[in-house]
Amino acid sequence: MPKLACVAGEPSGDLLAAPVLSALNQIPDMAGLEVYGIGGPRMQAEGMRSDWPMETLSVRGYVEAIQQLPAILKLRKELIQNLMGERRPDVYLGIDAPDFNLGVELQLRKVGIPTLHFVSPSIWAWRAGRIKKISQAVERMLCIFPFETEIYDRAGVASTYVGHPLASEIPLEPNANQAREKITNIQKLPSDTLDGMVIAVLPGSRSSEIELIAPVFFETIELLAERLKGHKLHFLIPVATPRLRAPLEELLIKTKTKNPDIEIHLLDGMADEVLEASDVVLIASGTATLQAALWKKPMVISYKVPWLTAQIMKRQGYLPYVGLPNILCGEFVVPELLQDDATPQKLAKALQVWLDNPGKVAELKARFAQMHETLRRPTGLLVAQAVAQTIANSRQKRVNS
Repeated sequence: MPKLACVAGEPSGDLLAAPVLSALNQIPDMAGLEVYGIGGPRMQAEGMRSDWPMETLSVRGYVEAIQQLPAILKLRKELIQNLMGERRPDVYLGIDAPDFNLGVELQLRKVGIPTLHFVSPSIWAWRAGRIKKISQAVERMLCIFPFETEIYDRAGVASTYVGHPLASEIPLEPNANQAREKITNIQKLPSDTLDGMVIAVLPGSRSSEIELIAPVFFETIELLAERLKGHKLHFLIPVATPRLRAPLEELLIKTKTKNPDIEIHLLDGMADEVLEASDVVLIASGTATLQAALWKKPMVISYKVPWLTAQIMKRQGYLPYVGLPNILCGEFVVPELLQDDATPQKLAKALQVWLDNPGKVAELKARFAQMHETLRRPTGLLVAQAVAQTIANSRQKRVNS
């Protein structure tokens, strides 16, 4: 029976990996494939057994990682020992989470376990020196952005461009009215609830993000509602994971206590529906910004991290932007208001600029449509084929030896 060990360290990795496991289930040679390691609910729904909680790895930034470091190191040690022993896989697939996965891959490759890594670390943005460790740890890098393969070719690392799975899952033409109707029905809201302007607010998927940026986002909601008092506004906030609902509800209650007329809805999950339904998006930097771009939405990207984390990242940065839409387009097509610039006043003003300029929005949508076409590949299948081929090669080597 073929065996695949894989590790996704956060919800975005779970989202990326699920289509891969689904595609593997359709490959005849992979019948009976055993998949285990660390993954989230989407991966588990495709038959994976997660042996450790993914939440242990879901941290962002240096300061936060230091706080969680003992638990992470303990988990990694147990995982490596497990995979070198009785649970030895035919191949290891690391899904993103490079700080964790590259260390695992390095140890496993030393003992002859083939290693694939899905989603290149952002060596083109910062920490370019990491390419040396990648060359030692990774047998093949599976790249989600087209410009990355050239970087690996120059470094002598095998790589394959597989596209981004979100580009295949999200339709080329969004239907805002249909999405609003779906939200209305699922949430059992009055049929006219989402008439008017819909503003999507995505404060992140980690507790640290909610703690740092969500209060600013709620203040922005208040300010934007005041600035657009004559308009019918609806603010939709998808709750990424159940544990984030309580802190968001607390912020919602505070906001509604001061401004009872503001229409704010917390929705469990439903990030795609919320993005598709929206007129404009206020969003924390991360994978969700790419989702928003694929839904062809004007957005304002924001982020806050602890001061020390910001200083370290600033010293290692190579690009002038952090948002994926801007990185992929090679210029500031949407505003980024980070750290001290992430104020309710600046965020509300930037959101209003989009709402007041339909021509500018139309230009952005055309740019995002081009980007969507470039990223649209059968990603899950291409990664699955790379895994299946590596497993076949690994088993053949064992037979020959």
